[in-house]
Amino acid sequence: MLSFRQLRSLSLRAWQPEWRPITLSVIATILWLLFWCDWSAWYLLPPWLHWIGFTGELGVVAYWLYWPRGCNRTLYRGILSIGFVPFWGWLTFASSSMGWHPLEKFFANVGLAAAFIIGLCWAVWYIELRSRHYELLAGQSPRVNVKRWNPLDLAAWYYGVKRQRLDQSALTLLSYCLCFLFVVLIAGKISGCREIYESPLGGGKPKKIRQTVKIQQVIKRKFVINPYSAVVFNPPPIEDIKLQIRKLTDNKYRVGYGNNPGSGFATGTTRGKVRFIRLEYAGGDWDQDLERNADLNMLLQYGIRTKQQVSDRNETREIARLKNFPAHKSPPFVYITGQRNLAIGSNDQKILREYLIEKHGLLFADNGGSGGWGGQFLQLMKEVLPTVEAKIIPLDHPVHRVPYEIPFLPYVAAHGGKDAIGWTMQGRLVAYYHPGDIGDAWADDHAGVSRKITEYCYQTGVNVMFYAHAEYHKWLAALEKEAGNQR
Repeated sequence: MLSFRQLRSLSLRAWQPEWRPITLSVIATILWLLFWCDWSAWYLLPPWLHWIGFTGELGVVAYWLYWPRGCNRTLYRGILSIGFVPFWGWLTFASSSMGWHPLEKFFANVGLAAAFIIGLCWAVWYIELRSRHYELLAGQSPRVNVKRWNPLDLAAWYYGVKRQRLDQSALTLLSYCLCFLFVVLIAGKISGCREIYESPLGGGKPKKIRQTVKIQQVIKRKFVINPYSAVVFNPPPIEDIKLQIRKLTDNKYRVGYGNNPGSGFATGTTRGKVRFIRLEYAGGDWDQDLERNADLNMLLQYGIRTKQQVSDRNETREIARLKNFPAHKSPPFVYITGQRNLAIGSNDQKILREYLIEKHGLLFADNGGSGGWGGQFLQLMKEVLPTVEAKIIPLDHPVHRVPYEIPFLPYVAAHGGKDAIGWTMQGRLVAYYHPGDIGDAWADDHAGVSRKITEYCYQTGVNVMFYAHAEYHKWLAALEKEAGNQR
C-alpha cells in the first residue's frame, strides 16, 4: 500500500507540465467510461446530463490537440490515441440520441475497427521496443543454456532458432486479437441492454374515452325583399337555423394506468415518452408508407388523444436489436408492415419469441396490400409461437373497447379479410394482425379514404398502442409488488 506521502508525491508529479496532458487524458477517459456505462446500462442520469458529459469531453480532446508543445512524439501520439475514445463515443451517442440509428451503427462499427488498428499499432510498437531491449542485454551479457520464457525476448525457447521475429509477430497478433475480443465481449455484455424504453410517468384507468356533444347554433342573416322587384329568385326563410353537432373528447379524461397525477403509467419515468418503433426485415418493403409519415402521424395522434408525452419522431429497428432492450425497459409494442416478401430467419424468430413472452411485448402487424404477405405473417407466427392458436379478435375485446369503442373494424382495403386476428397467452394479447392496410389511413394523404374511416383507423391504432402499454405496466406493477412482498 502506498503511504499518504507517496500518494501526494505522485499527485504532484502527475500535475507537472510534462505529465499534465496524460493525466487529464486518463481523468477524461474515466469520466467518459462512467457516462458511457450510465447511458448504456445504469440509466441513472437524465439525457441532458449525458449531452453535457459527452460534449464536454470534446473540449478535453480539443485541449489535447492544443498541447503538442513540450511533449515528445510518443507521448503526444498516446494522448491522441486516448482522445479518440471520447470522440468516437460522442459520435455514437449523438447519432443515437438524434434517432439516426443507421449512422449510429456506422460510427460504432468504424470506431471499433479504428480502435482495433490503433491498439494493434501500439502493441507492435511496444513489442518491438522491448525486443530490442532484450537483444541489447543479450549482447552485453550473453546467457548460455538458459531456458527463456519471456515472449518479449526473441531468444525465448518456443520461438525456435529460425524465424524468431515472425513467430513473435504471429504470437503478438494472436494474443492481441484474443485480448481485444475479450474486451469487446465484456463491453458488449455491459452494453447489451444499451437501448432502453421508458414510458411517461402518470396514471389513469383503462376505461373508455367519454364523448361529449357540443351543439353550436348558427343563424344566417335575414333578407328583406321587395315583392314588386323585377329580380326573381328563391329567397331563404326569414330565419334559417342550422345546428352543427360536433363530438369532442373530454379534456379532463386521463388515459393511463396507476394513481399518479397526469396521463401516463405509474411505473413510468419523468423523462419517459411513448415511442413508435417499426421493425426492419429483409426481402420486402418494410418501410411502406414510412416516407408519408404514417408512423409519426399515428404517434402524434396518440399523444393528442391520450394527453401522454410522446416522442417527436418515429423510429425503426432491425429485429435483432430487440435483444438490446432489457426486459423491464423494453418497448410495449412494435409495428411491422409490408406487402411483398416477409423473410425473417430463425435467429430473428427466436428474438421475437423472447420479446413477446419474456419481455411482455406486443407485435402490431398490418397487411400493407397483399394476401400473400398476410399468409406469410400467419406462417411466421406459427414459427414464433407454435403452441398458440390464432383466433379472430371480437369487437367486444378490450383492445377494441378501450379507450375508444370501435363499432366495426376499419380498413382501407380488405387485403387479408375483414377481421383482426390475435394470439393470446395467459389472457394477454401478444400479437395483433390487422388485415386491411390501416397504415395507409395514417399516412399524410389518408389513401383517399373518408374522414370517418380515417378517424376509426386512428382510434384503432390508439387502442392497440394503449392496450400494449397498459398490459406491460400491469406486469411491471405486479413484479414490483411481488418484490416488495418478498422483502
